[in-house]
Amino acid sequence: MKVFFAFVKKEFWHVIRDKRSLIILIGLPIVMMLLFGFALTSEVKNSNIAILDFSKDAATKTLVDRIDQSQYFTVNKYLHSENEIEGVFRKGEVRLVLIFPQNFENDLSKDKKKQVRLVADASDPNTANITINYASAIIRDYQNEVNENKKLPYAIEMETRMLYNPQLKSSYNFVPGVMTLIMMLLGAMMTSVSIVKEKEMGTMEILLVSPMKPIMVLISKAVPYMVLCFLDIILILLMAVYILDMPIQGSLVLLLAESLLFIITTLSLGLLISVNVNSQQVAMFISLVALLMPSLIFSGFMFPIENMPLPLQVMSNLIPTKWYYSIVKAIMVKGLAFEYVVKQTLILVAMTVFFLTVAIKKFKINLEV
Repeated sequence: MKVFFAFVKKEFWHVIRDKRSLIILIGLPIVMMLLFGFALTSEVKNSNIAILDFSKDAATKTLVDRIDQSQYFTVNKYLHSENEIEGVFRKGEVRLVLIFPQNFENDLSKDKKKQVRLVADASDPNTANITINYASAIIRDYQNEVNENKKLPYAIEMETRMLYNPQLKSSYNFVPGVMTLIMMLLGAMMTSVSIVKEKEMGTMEILLVSPMKPIMVLISKAVPYMVLCFLDIILILLMAVYILDMPIQGSLVLLLAESLLFIITTLSLGLLISVNVNSQQVAMFISLVALLMPSLIFSGFMFPIENMPLPLQVMSNLIPTKWYYSIVKAIMVKGLAFEYVVKQTLILVAMTVFFLTVAIKKFKINLEV
């Protein structure tokens, strides 16, 4: 074991002295968390809107003030005719136009109803739907106040609840997704070049004539990256809690244990890549291109797997990120216990055993050749 720890120590020094690797291992998680946490968010805030008010009474002024004071909208333009609507959309000046008809307050007080037209820029359908829903909610709140919350006959009322994320913060989705992508990217990419790097430098033969078994040489290559990736997990969780204001609902110990398992899975996959290629460029290409896109598409982070054709849904089961993303959401967001993630855990264990077994067999074959 002393020889093994000596090899691990040597690999640690190799990683620490490589400044580019350290920048990737430490800088990439920070940059991705900040980007996804603040810049790449699905929430729609401070959207510019225009007002076309044919009534200009107290009711419309109150509604406009409420919309402008909300965190979702900024009233930056007042129109005078409907002919101006298409022009502001063409210039990209606003996302939404609210049109108040004539005699708005008078008709509202008499008939208890009046139509407000919402015209949105649907070149981005998702954003258009979100802005319309936000504006409709503000108008409904105002209407309830005007009616003094009186229940109308035969009215159908809806009561909605948002479980696990009542404030609809996008960080509740992005943090688990970013954790998954970062660990997949770093674990597979960094270890995929570890063995092939020794081949290119001509130092593999020196390692193989050492007192340690070849299999232990293979494992010692992955240990430093396992420790550094685990530190990245802790860094990501600290940023999620203290910067993105996302609490960890479930067991922190369970979350760290599952993360360690996924790190081992990605490292095993990286070793499998490394023993099957002959150059660092090929290893980097496979780990970056061939793994990143499937990991992004089939994890369920960006695109719902249920919406995909059946063959792609079956294919997604072969991607480790799908199962780890499900685990992180279950523990971190929903606060579930281990019994709810047993299936995903066993699948990750099976993948890890498969990747390691194939990598070790291939490594032995390469040594015999």
